[in-house]
Order: sequence, then structure tokens, then C-alpha cells
Amino acid sequence: MKTEKELKNIVKSKYTKIAEQGKTENAVSCCGATTASNKVYNIMMDDYSETDGYVSDADLGLGCGLPTHFAHINKGDTVIDLGSGAGNDCFVARHETGVEGKVIGIDFTPVMIKKARINAEKLGYNNVEFREGDIDDMPVSNDMADVIVSNCVLNLVPNKQKVIEEIYRVLKPGGHFSISDIVLVGNLPDALREDAEMYAGCVAGAIQKADYLQYISDAGFSNLKIQKEKPITIPEDILSKYLSPDMIKEFNTNSTGIFSITVYAEKPGTKPTKPKLNIAEIQEKTDSCCTPNSGCC
Repeated sequence: MKTEKELKNIVKSKYTKIAEQGKTENAVSCCGATTASNKVYNIMMDDYSETDGYVSDADLGLGCGLPTHFAHINKGDTVIDLGSGAGNDCFVARHETGVEGKVIGIDFTPVMIKKARINAEKLGYNNVEFREGDIDDMPVSNDMADVIVSNCVLNLVPNKQKVIEEIYRVLKPGGHFSISDIVLVGNLPDALREDAEMYAGCVAGAIQKADYLQYISDAGFSNLKIQKEKPITIPEDILSKYLSPDMIKEFNTNSTGIFSITVYAEKPGTKPTKPKLNIAEIQEKTDSCCTPNSGCC
């Protein structure tokens, strides 16, 4: 059994390579980490291309859902994206929160941070920033985010319970999250569960769906609900690298299920209302003060 540090190093090494792969190569494998399949075009990810704010250069084809579609982001919100990669979900969130909001992407792979920053600079987005760090020890203060999103990332972290506790810490009272992730119903074969490539491929690191939801409840979140759920099928030409034909047949006919779920929950409390600017009143005060002889300007 590998340690947390060893598992993190596996993921960091693999995603450094994935950052330089094309979207198509990532889409036909398990989160870009495994050998590509000839059977299907797209194993896990949903199509972002018609989404407002979508930036093709930032889409590496690594997600398993569309959490920003369900995140109820408002203008002026502060949004954090966990495992931000090249910035795709951050840029979609930025479209929702507007220039008056703020978006922070967190990723622990330096090459991903570099790609995301380059993309943000090309777009001229001054209210989107990317911070290098672990999502189980976020480089952000308490109670600062209105919304947290994440797309197929928590399953890559060994200590998922700690990540969920960090989400609770960082959200403002009354804030919420919408997270897409991979979960299991039933047990994976040992050959899949113990393989480092399958761990980096968003499959071997997935936990039981019931445990995942329980961690969220135990952390203190309320109004927990599954916003979307879809089954994930691993093509046989990928499975054959790990399992014999008989084992593949058994795997495909037993009760084990691999699912992408998008989960929503709220941190109890009430967000302070944001004061609305009265432009006319501000202009009146400015005009009355800033006359040529007033001496106040």
C-alpha cells in the first residue's frame, strides 16, 4: 500500500506529462493517464464547447462533469476551482462572476499553473489568478469563497475527508460547492485498484459513493444533493492491460459500478449582503465636492 506522499508524487508526475498531451488523447483514456482506447472517443468528460466562457486552449479533456453549470455562480462572487489544470473551469466561472468577481484556481502541478497563467494573460483576465498548492491544505484564508467548484480531482487525493474539511473552512457561511467526481458502487478488482496508472486515471483512487456523501455530511454541510449522475464505462481494450478476458467478463457483469456524480452542498449560515452602489448618489457627492475652487480634489 503506497503512502499519501507516494500517491501524490505519482499524480504530480503523471499530470506533468498530461499537461503536454492533446485534448483528444486525454479524452480517449482515463483522465489522460492510461493508454488510449480505440473503442470510444470520450470516456469521462462532458462537452464544454457550447458553454459561455469556454476557452479551447484551456480544455485538456480531463473532467468528468460540468460543475460550473450547476454551481449557481452570481455576479461579484469569489469562486475557487480545486485542481484547476490549464484554467478551463476558472474561465467559465469568470464568465458567470463577471469582472466584479474573483476566481482563484488551485493546482499542485507547476506546469499546469504555468499553462493556466499564460491562458489568463492572453485573455487579459486580471481577476483570475492561479495558486500552486495542495487542495487538502489550500493556500487561502478562512471564509473567503462564495462558491467552490472542482472537476474530477478529489478522487486523485488520498485523504478526501481532509479536502472536504478544507472546503468547509474556506467557504463563507452560506456559501456552497458543486463538485464533479468519480465514485464507486461495489469494489474494483485488485489489479485495477492497485495500479498507479489507474490511480492517476481517476479510477483506482475513487471511493464508495456512500462514503463520499458521508464525508460531506460529517463535515457539517447541509442541503446535500446529487445534481447529476452518469455511469462510466471503461473500454475493454483499456481493461485488457490489467485484467484477463475472464476477469473482464466478470467485471462487466458484476454489481460494481463506476459513476461520475456532481454533488452540491451548502455551508450553514448567512452570507452578508453586498451593498449596492448608488451611482447617482456617488456622482452627486463628487460633483458637489470637486468644483474648481473647493480645494478638496
